[in-house]
Amino acid sequence: MKLIAGNSNRPLAEAIASYLHLPLTNASIKRFSDMEIFVEIHENVRGEDVFVIQPTSYPANDNLMELLITLDALRRASARRATAVIPYYGYARQDRKTGGRTPITSKLVANLITQAGAGRVLTLDLHSGQIQGFFDIPLDNLYSAPVFTTDIQTRYKGEDPVIVSPDVGGVARARAIAKRIHAELAIIDKRREKAGHSEVMNIIGDIKGRTCILVDDIVDSAGTLCNAAVALMNEGAKSVSAYVTHGVLSGGAVGRVTASPLKELVITDSIQGTEAVRLADNIRQLSIAALMAEAIKRTSQEASVSSLFE
Repeated sequence: MKLIAGNSNRPLAEAIASYLHLPLTNASIKRFSDMEIFVEIHENVRGEDVFVIQPTSYPANDNLMELLITLDALRRASARRATAVIPYYGYARQDRKTGGRTPITSKLVANLITQAGAGRVLTLDLHSGQIQGFFDIPLDNLYSAPVFTTDIQTRYKGEDPVIVSPDVGGVARARAIAKRIHAELAIIDKRREKAGHSEVMNIIGDIKGRTCILVDDIVDSAGTLCNAAVALMNEGAKSVSAYVTHGVLSGGAVGRVTASPLKELVITDSIQGTEAVRLADNIRQLSIAALMAEAIKRTSQEASVSSLFE
């Protein structure tokens, strides 16, 4: 088994390698003067089971091309199998036609990864379950729920928190965590007039005087999350925190979170945190390195991955 790290999230790749007691494969991923990407693998990978660790986060197009070109290099170097380890799967939010003449980019990216030479894909908390069916190769979708529930049980020991889904689409995700910690569930009914803008309509569930924990898969502009926190506090919540898998946090999102009623926003390191994220008082990162590393080891050994979540 060999591990190759792209430039998207080198610290996560190093943490995974450390957990597995394996060195990262010596490879160069460079740019020509016109910003074309060049990949060269400096070790023999013929007949090897290779895992390419590369979230396709910002800059999404550059990181996606790095992944595709690395997969192509491995195929031409006669690797036995190349697994694309994509902790954050970019373009996942465009998973259906939302209007006339619009694309389904999550399917397009799935085709690109497959055609580039990936034998299988390992990812974390896909935005929607149907994306698994967009791939014609095996895909393992891991869940951050075990990491989050351990942290919630430690931080909120002795309290009786309410798990809150910020929209109807995330109910299954929130319910899974609520079930693990034997907590009640609340749902926020919102209306999204256009991409990036949402309005809280109703809160379903008893949250008055309770500690509320919002659970979601992606926080980008943080508008939905901050609006939800405001609505919960206005309805009498004792405090509001949030656990979100992928901290995209683009534009002024960090400032928005800092100025919001959120007591704490907890994200994973599926996306490498910016300096602003590291300096924010109410944003904290949890590592998914052990979870990803264990899944990589089991994939290589042809062992069960789903048993990680039982």
